[in-house]
Formats: sequence, C-alpha cells, structure tokens
Amino acid sequence: MNRRLVPATLALAGALTLTACGGNDTDVPAKGSDKASAAAQSSPSPSASAGAGGRPVIKLPSDVTHAFDWGTTGDPVTDAVLTDTEQRIKAVDLAIAEQDPLHEAYRFYSEGTAAAGSQRYIQEFVDHKARTKGFTRFYDADVTVHEDGTAALVYCEDQSKAFNKFLESGKTDVTPVTKNSYVIYAATLRKNGNGVWVTERLSSQRGSATCQP
Repeated sequence: MNRRLVPATLALAGALTLTACGGNDTDVPAKGSDKASAAAQSSPSPSASAGAGGRPVIKLPSDVTHAFDWGTTGDPVTDAVLTDTEQRIKAVDLAIAEQDPLHEAYRFYSEGTAAAGSQRYIQEFVDHKARTKGFTRFYDADVTVHEDGTAALVYCEDQSKAFNKFLESGKTDVTPVTKNSYVIYAATLRKNGNGVWVTERLSSQRGSATCQP
C-alpha cells in the first residue's frame, strides 16, 4: 500500500514505501520471496473472528479504505477468485494495523511464498512502528482459470491516496504522487479444501506503464 506490498522497497530513510497486499517472489512481480515456510499458527484476533464458512471477519480502522473497481463478471469461479483476493488484501492491512506479522486473517487467504512474503512485509511496518492509512484503489483485474485447478490473476493498484502513519508520533507521511504510486501485481491462486481461493505466489512491480492513469 500493500502504500503496501513490494516489500523489498520498504524501510527507507524515515519512511516506508507502501505497496499492497503482502508478499513478492521477484521484482516485477510484490504483495514473498525465498522458499520460506508459511507462518506458524496463532490464535485468531478479535477483529478477525470467524464468520460464515469460517472466514475471518475483517474490521479495519476507519481511516483505511479500499475500492475494488473490477465489479462482478457473472462467472462464479472468476468472481470467487476476485472476492477472496479482496479479502486477502484487507487482511494484510488488518495485520499491519494490529502490528501482528502472524495474523490469522491473512494466513487464511494465503500460503507458501505469498504468506511468507506477507509476513516479512508486515514485519517491516511493525519494526518501524507504522501502519497504512488512506484510500487505495484496485482495478484492471484479469483472471485466467487453468485446467489444473489454479488461477492466474493480474491487477493494478493506485496508492496515490494511501500513506504511512507512524504510531508513536501519530504523524502521517504524505508523499507526492509519482509513477511509482501505481503498482501491477501477478498472483497464482489455488482453491483449497475449504473452498477458499488462496494466493500461493504474489509478485509486483512499481511504476508499470500498464497501470498508469
């Protein structure tokens, strides 16, 4: 904002570089890297208690808002991929807000390198005693469902109205809008035994011409 994801660029002189959802495999790609193991299990937090179907109920701070400008397609599989991706993105913001790198909510929607990348990404905010604040827009989603039961998702993020808030000082780091305020993501998802489309791999690239306004 992930604003969020693209974790490799976090922790710069006095401020974090936000970028969306947590985790990145390579550099074009943001939101796990190495083949780190998934985060260890921990108890659900009150703000992510179980809802229908065991899904976390995600309650974000009032100053953290999102718009997912990809609507519904009418195809139940594609719409399920997009819906679970929305929840993963919100869950990473919740983990950042609650300063919990092992938060149950984002681990419900991610596994493998994506979960490991999100854990490292969230930890950067915890280390800097910071969280996300503001409005983030997601758009231009393209879903491809494969015969092997996986799905590929590419989408854009506009971080121009999302910033870092430092918890000790209460200061919000308002940064200028540049081409790097726009991020492209590529994700690989798989439907698990509980019917949830979990993100297994996630990569991102800042400044992508594809996502520029």
